[in-house]
Amino acid sequence: MDIKGKTVIITGSTGKLARTIVLSLAQAGVNCICVYHKNKKAANALESAIKKNGARSLSLAADLTKPQDVEKIFTKIKKFSQPEILINAAAVFEKMPSEKITGDYVRKIFDLNFTSAMVMTQKFAALLKKNKKAGKIINITDATIEKHPKEYSVYTASKAALESATISLAKELAPNITVNAVAPGVVHWQKGVTVEQKKGILSRIPAGREGLAEEVAAAVKFLIENDYITGQTITVDGGWTL
Repeated sequence: MDIKGKTVIITGSTGKLARTIVLSLAQAGVNCICVYHKNKKAANALESAIKKNGARSLSLAADLTKPQDVEKIFTKIKKFSQPEILINAAAVFEKMPSEKITGDYVRKIFDLNFTSAMVMTQKFAALLKKNKKAGKIINITDATIEKHPKEYSVYTASKAALESATISLAKELAPNITVNAVAPGVVHWQKGVTVEQKKGILSRIPAGREGLAEEVAAAVKFLIENDYITGQTITVDGGWTL
């Protein structure tokens, strides 16, 4: 796919990693429909940055766990541009000991990390079919699902579900839509991580350093531009999961 002039929908757009992905695509001439939750200030700043790169931008506030909000997204984008690319990046990364997990908590995490991506994919695929267009879907998963860290059981399960769905969807939506995933490794450190903890993690990464958001964005861009890769996950982790 020649991405210049195309339009992308990206959820969770104001997150640190997603923001870098958005700007990388904007620099390549992609128009951006940026879906965010509540951080309007960050959304406005991102919209300004996109426009400085010469691309068009639309910011949409939405709670992706609410079906009516997802419907509003697809109603509003019709007046902006017909999208050819969907990036499901919205997620909550949270540590939770098993003894504190409740049914409501599991539903909350899965609703955002997995269910919302499935609903967005359903609406996006239907739109492409209606307009007789080809398209690309990229799901942002996480390399930690291969490491199984303690106290992240619900989070990693939700991301593993999305990675599994990526394969099934690739088969189902072919040949007009490719579906792939990008699984970042250590890119942004979580709050509370000590210097010693960082050293311990980095010692297990063959590349010897944390990743850059720009490196993850490059993998996303590669998958969008390639028309013959589908159902795959590119792990951008410096060899951490080897």
